Amino acid sequence: MKLVKMSLVAAMVMGASAFAVDNVKVSGDAKLFYNTNNADYTKDGVTQSGLFDQGVAGQGGAAADTALRLGVTGDLLKGVSFGLTANAVSTLGLENNLVSNTWNSAHKHAGAQGVNDAMWISEAWLATTMGKTTAKIGRMELDTPLAFSEKWSVAANTFDAAVLINQDLPDTTLVGAWVGKGNGVNALAPLSTAKDNRNAVNALGIDGIMAANAGFSTYGSKGAYAVAAVNNSFKPLTAQAWYYNVVDIADAYWLQADIACSLVKDLKIGLQYANMNPKGSVDAVTVANGAGNAKDSSAYAAKLAYEGVKNLKVSVAYSDVDADGVLNISNTATNNLLAAQSKLYTEAFWNYGYVGAPGATSWNATAEYDAGFAKLGAYYTDVTIDNNNNAVVGVLNTLSLSRANGTDMTEIALSASKSFGPLDATLAYISTDADDQNKDAAGNGQRYDSVQAYLTLNF
Repeated sequence: MKLVKMSLVAAMVMGASAFAVDNVKVSGDAKLFYNTNNADYTKDGVTQSGLFDQGVAGQGGAAADTALRLGVTGDLLKGVSFGLTANAVSTLGLENNLVSNTWNSAHKHAGAQGVNDAMWISEAWLATTMGKTTAKIGRMELDTPLAFSEKWSVAANTFDAAVLINQDLPDTTLVGAWVGKGNGVNALAPLSTAKDNRNAVNALGIDGIMAANAGFSTYGSKGAYAVAAVNNSFKPLTAQAWYYNVVDIADAYWLQADIACSLVKDLKIGLQYANMNPKGSVDAVTVANGAGNAKDSSAYAAKLAYEGVKNLKVSVAYSDVDADGVLNISNTATNNLLAAQSKLYTEAFWNYGYVGAPGATSWNATAEYDAGFAKLGAYYTDVTIDNNNNAVVGVLNTLSLSRANGTDMTEIALSASKSFGPLDATLAYISTDADDQNKDAAGNGQRYDSVQAYLTLNF
């Protein structure tokens, strides 16, 4: 690993030096992630389960992955900078004896050879600043409410995009963006029949983020535009408004306000509203399946957070998504119809794809405490989905693309994190009780436990 790291870094730095690049910075990380659970799987015709069992490929069991990320940034000219990042994921052959699945879905099965490694360029951008305006073009990470890079797994999805940011107005940031491509799986293109990798045991890669081989393809149907304004003129309040035109797929809006309460010190209040209005090819698919035109998805959420006790952060949040929509109020860049992460305040620790689903009513309580020896976290999420079996969702259910009416999901998660110099380590325990997971012979979901380990070496 060290020799690979040094050779790649040396190549990047030498290439930069040949062009007299200034302020060259090299950074990155190496990760090892592991997940095990005691959900049922079938081996030799017998139903089995157990923590730390290898499991069976295509049936369930433990998963692991390693990832290497190397990045270089620098200044080409005065006011012109660049960034280049390479990613690689490998199981290191762990699927042969310790696990039966991978974390990242960029891998592909290689028959008797096991699982293929994958390598790709995740960032390659140029940026320039003139006055208070910055333009950035190329391949990059994005962080917006409805289109973003999900960074909780071993590797994040990225985009081919152009972004313009202006701060000439006092306490205001204006954003304009064009997104042409992305390497997220099922990026709303449109109503793909891709399975939910995080819950379907026959899928390779439990994160469900990346397209096979991390390949880039057109974002949505024909790309997307976004504009936004973020304002902080009233200092306790940060307000933001976003509009998206995902061409031939949907128009979307996101409004959010976060304010520090003047009546109660250290109390913060947050409000969110989102709307996704399907159009074009989404309507065509639902009409063709006899469900009529797809209807709007909308959601609102509220959050109370308190940080008045030293080293302790607590919050409680509530969200509600209307029952008539088809698209989830979640990331449009990954598996929106099932497993994409959501920016709603109620999002779960691990079980994504529930809080943003049509008809979802969700609660979340979070407590995080820095105990000195470790940072401790406790998270509770409860979701009830009541979409009244609306026609569109009913069609999607038959395609395994939507959370069914009447689905309940309860998650309890505990975590402990500690840094040892450049090494970050986290252990997590998750209890999942969901109607559509770990089903018994009668089709009833059974509660199960998961244990995860995350190791990240930063350099």
